[in-house]
Amino acid sequence: MDDSQPRLVFETTPEGQCAVLHGRWTAAHLAEPVHWAALQRVLNQPQPMAGACQWDLRALQHLDHSGAQLLWNAWGRRWPPSVQYRDGQRAILERVARFSVAPPPTRRTTAWGLLLQLGSGVFGAADHAVGALRLLGQLLLDLVQLLRAPAKGPWRDISGHLYRIGATALPITALVGFLIGVVLAYLMSQQLRQFGADAFIVNILGLSLIRELGPVLAAILIAGRSGSAITAQIGVMRVTEELDAMRVMGIAQGFRLVMPRAIAMAVAMPLLTVWTTLAALLGGMLASDVAMGLSPAYFVTALPKAVNIANLWLAMGKSAVFGVMIALIGCHYGLRVQPNTQSLGEGTTASVVTSITMVILVDALFAVLFKDVGL
Repeated sequence: MDDSQPRLVFETTPEGQCAVLHGRWTAAHLAEPVHWAALQRVLNQPQPMAGACQWDLRALQHLDHSGAQLLWNAWGRRWPPSVQYRDGQRAILERVARFSVAPPPTRRTTAWGLLLQLGSGVFGAADHAVGALRLLGQLLLDLVQLLRAPAKGPWRDISGHLYRIGATALPITALVGFLIGVVLAYLMSQQLRQFGADAFIVNILGLSLIRELGPVLAAILIAGRSGSAITAQIGVMRVTEELDAMRVMGIAQGFRLVMPRAIAMAVAMPLLTVWTTLAALLGGMLASDVAMGLSPAYFVTALPKAVNIANLWLAMGKSAVFGVMIALIGCHYGLRVQPNTQSLGEGTTASVVTSITMVILVDALFAVLFKDVGL
């Protein structure tokens, strides 16, 4: 046997059982798979380890911090009753004992652990709900203050947000709406042609785009585009300590940060919905002309007869609700960002996901509550 091989031998002495260490307990020798496997088999034997009353390290050729860490773990991270060592070995062991960190406890997926995770999720959701309710209440108070003193309102901020949220979003919403209209018209034409119901494509396109797809499509695009920007802007203000500076200067964060964005979003969303719906109808009209031979004149004439005007008012009303909701969610997650870049990224992602999810849920709620309107 190689003398440098790290090994552990149990010997019986008049004082009892003694564990004697031999070889070189260093990182280079412990890294050898053969040496490591043989040593682990000895260290994992509970009876000899429990019966070892003495530890003798004096026969070791060399001991470094890796070997000392392995030995410290074998001792259960505490000093045994009797240890014999040289002075240099004692210094290494004391250093490892001082700076060694206990391994994290293993997380077991027990029923109790699942219950704790469920409770943590419920408390987290409740905390977000309370924060959102507080933000909504502060928004209502700020709107009352704005109505009492309109001259002191942040109108320049509102106009700036209107431009960034609304005007700069016109190209992308028009493009996506146009393409959605083309795809829907083409797919519907394939089915309606089988039954000779080509003319009903105006009814289906008009009702689906004006009542449902137009508002939802615009809201999802704005949630991903402007909702994330709102969270990122306020989050960066947290990282750069601008929010703390506003608090020190006595500037109300709700009045100067939340309310302008909510008002701008409430005004811009209905207009963007109409714009997106018109682009989608234009795409559907052109696709119907190409695929089914329905002239644009017939499409424009039949559309008002097929779709009640109440559907347009319903779409604009829920678009305003979508806009306020997206703005509040973006501000909510922006104000909760911690002063680090990781929290900023997580908050932006959570803002977009939550906004899109809430848009779909609220749209389903509108569909149930107003199922008899415009139909």
